[in-house]
Amino acid sequence: MKQEIEIRLERHGGVTLFDMKGDVTGFSEPFLKEAYNKATSKGANKIVLKFEESAYINSGGLAVLIQLLAGAKRNNQEIGITGLSDHFKKIFNMVGITKLAKIYSSVEEAVKGLSGS
Repeated sequence: MKQEIEIRLERHGGVTLFDMKGDVTGFSEPFLKEAYNKATSKGANKIVLKFEESAYINSGGLAVLIQLLAGAKRNNQEIGITGLSDHFKKIFNMVGITKLAKIYSSVEEAVKGLSGS
C-alpha cells in the first residue's frame, strides 16, 4: 500500500478535476488539502474527484474525504466523484458521502452535470 497519492489538477471549463493516482488513506490528507487549497485559491467552486477504479480507500481516507467534502459544502462548492469501483460506491453511500457529493459514471458526465447546475 502506497502512503502517497498523486493529484493532478485539470480545468474543464468551469470545473476543476482532481485526477488522483494512488491509494486514499489518512496519509493523503496533506496532498488533498494542498490540491484543494490550490484549486480554491484559483476560484474553483465546482470540483470533480476522479479516483482510479483500483484505488484502495481505508477508513482514514474516508475520514479525510468527508472532512474535505463537508468543508466544500460549507463554502458552497459543488463536488462530483467518479472512477469508483462498485464496492466503493456502496461504501460511500453507507458512510454518507453521497449526501455531500454526487457520484457520476464518468468524468464527462460529472463535468456536464456540474456545469449545468
